[in-house]
Amino acid sequence: MMIVFRSSLSLLALVYQSVILALSQVWSNKARAFLTMLGIMIGVGAVTAVIAALTGMKSYVLNEFESFGANKLYIIPDRPETGPMSNVSWRQIRITPEQLNGWETQCPSISALTRYQDFGASVQANGINIDDGRVSAIEPAWHDIENRKITIGRKFIDLDQIDARQVCLISERLRDKLRLDRDCTGESVLINDRRFIVVGVLEDQPEGGMMRDSSSQNVVFIPFSTGWRIQEGFMYAIATAKSPEAADDARAEMTVFLRRKRSLKPQDPNTFRIEVMQRFIEQFKSMSSVLTSIAVGIVAVSLLVGGVGIMNIMLVSVSERTREIGLRKAVGALPSAVMLQFLVEAVMLCCIGGLFGLVIGQALTIALQNIPGVNFSQAYIPTWAVILAFGFSGSVGVLFGMFPAIKAALLDPIEALRHD
Repeated sequence: MMIVFRSSLSLLALVYQSVILALSQVWSNKARAFLTMLGIMIGVGAVTAVIAALTGMKSYVLNEFESFGANKLYIIPDRPETGPMSNVSWRQIRITPEQLNGWETQCPSISALTRYQDFGASVQANGINIDDGRVSAIEPAWHDIENRKITIGRKFIDLDQIDARQVCLISERLRDKLRLDRDCTGESVLINDRRFIVVGVLEDQPEGGMMRDSSSQNVVFIPFSTGWRIQEGFMYAIATAKSPEAADDARAEMTVFLRRKRSLKPQDPNTFRIEVMQRFIEQFKSMSSVLTSIAVGIVAVSLLVGGVGIMNIMLVSVSERTREIGLRKAVGALPSAVMLQFLVEAVMLCCIGGLFGLVIGQALTIALQNIPGVNFSQAYIPTWAVILAFGFSGSVGVLFGMFPAIKAALLDPIEALRHD
């Protein structure tokens, strides 16, 4: 046990001395060391900046997806590509409100569902007309599904839906555009020349999202039954699974339920589709991981180029210090000690280059975050990328420093001392 302990201490002391010698060599040849490390610096800087950009893009897109709800299902009519229903009109394909009756007992994995209809409309109040308005016809469950706050007034209730009342909800921004009072509940607006009473004001959605545009702020919400009475047309449904993990079960249950409601035979293709947001999230995560691997692999080639530079300069260093190596061996230095010295020097060059590369990568990341109009504000260098950068740099040092180190270790001390 004592022998092992002493051997470990001796090895640590040897490594420490090799590190000190390596740092002194780097310091005494600063310009050459800097040029040698340049390839590593550029490689690590590029790799970390690319990883930061992809990480920022991934965070942004996933936040956008998750803002819509990872456990959401969108139930949409869809004409099949084959079969007798492939050429029928959209009126025969469309989903009707009655076809969704009874989902509560047949789809236990679904917690809420709203029928949904959307169409263009003009919105008027106080002599102001908004021609590019939109009407969204919803059921009271929409509030639980979207979790969008009511800042003034009330939500839709079941009686609004049952009686098909001509009431509406508007956003804060639309209220201001129409110059309505801050508390505009009880005031009326004209939607396609039909009078609706405002019962509540919705909080505004953030602008500039990947899936939002400015027109999304000109939406007036009315009860679904009211909208369907005004305009029977295209409708779909939005549902939420009880949890993201239950989304696939909810999709399967709704598929069976709708096939039965639409009288589809076992051999008939679906005349609808059910999109699960969680599936898009998983697909995007998988795709972004592949993109990150490919990008890192391409950019990492510059690290190998930098490694060739390290090997070249270390071979030059061995030639320059041949007499020093011969003298060390003549006074009893083991070949392993000489090899370790040059190997540590190569690794130190790579690690110092990697450190400067990380600084460059962080500077590039900050620059990315501040580019106007580009959604890289969430770009950052993850911890695993820092570990990867140093690990790869150290590996390059070992890989390309091994040959010069072995060459130094195998030098004959007598021939080395005769070297001019």
